[in-house]
Amino acid sequence: MQTFILTIHIILAICITIFVLLQRSEGGALGALGGGQGGAGLFTSRQAGNFLSRVTAYCFAAFIVTSLTLVIMAKNSSEVEKISIVPTATVAQEDASEK
Repeated sequence: MQTFILTIHIILAICITIFVLLQRSEGGALGALGGGQGGAGLFTSRQAGNFLSRVTAYCFAAFIVTSLTLVIMAKNSSEVEKISIVPTATVAQEDASEK
């Protein structure tokens, strides 16, 4: 199940990247800071009804849900990996047999 959600998560990340790159730049990002067109280009009806921005928002919401789901699943996972710095007995025996 965790692999399936991780796969969906990666697909959503790729889709978000593609949808953001496909969107047309309004060019008024610094306009709200005192330059450009003033407030004329801010929150226009054309921007609110844009299909790509809606799809991007839905993909982003699904991305957040999959992120939280993966965190919860990892927290509740019973699999614990232990990394040991101390060599195990088999490694020590192999080293002794080589000498």
